Amino acid sequence: MLFSLANLPYWIFLGMGVLLFLFVIISGGGDADADADAEFDADTDGEFSFGQILGWVGIGKAPLILLLAVDLSLWGVLGLFLNTLAKSIINGQFSALVRGAVLLISLILSLLVGRFIAEVIGKIFAEFGEDASSDRLIGCVGTVTSFYIPSETEGKIGQVDVLDPKRNFLTISAALPEWATIAPQRGDQVIVIENQPQNYLVIAKDTTDEQLWLANSSQRNKT
Repeated sequence: MLFSLANLPYWIFLGMGVLLFLFVIISGGGDADADADAEFDADTDGEFSFGQILGWVGIGKAPLILLLAVDLSLWGVLGLFLNTLAKSIINGQFSALVRGAVLLISLILSLLVGRFIAEVIGKIFAEFGEDASSDRLIGCVGTVTSFYIPSETEGKIGQVDVLDPKRNFLTISAALPEWATIAPQRGDQVIVIENQPQNYLVIAKDTTDEQLWLANSSQRNKT
């Protein structure tokens, strides 16, 4: 029953997912797909948007090739399981309607669950593939996941999720520089501006703090 012709599509999905996983491992975490991967922001006005759908399925949360590998593998495994279960329950002809329902349900489940698995695997690749404390994160945009980002003078730190230039998904400890005037809250976007021994310094994106930092950076480059 598991190797019946009706299960062929799911074996193909599973095989494609495994091959993509092998490619991800060989390429070091999906770096080859960095240019194809894109980060989509949700509509800040609270309206339903296409960007929100892409975020729900994991686009921009992990390297795209890794996300595809997870989704295809899950689609194959879930499809095989649901197809076999449906055949054991239904005594009679396995209709096209049932096959279509299994195909759709397994796809939806794989997309919803796959994004979380891909994020976890992406973090593991990032941790083992390259030191997260390097200067490669300077200038990268992240999203605040803690309640807020405290000033470095407070002796506290917050947390930020960042995609590095190779599209590795990282969670870093962060604080605001002394001169910053705006404290980003959970969900706000920030820019990484400096690497310190214990954490990073970040500032709120698209604010006067960013303009001041850019102006100071330009002056330093001229000198």
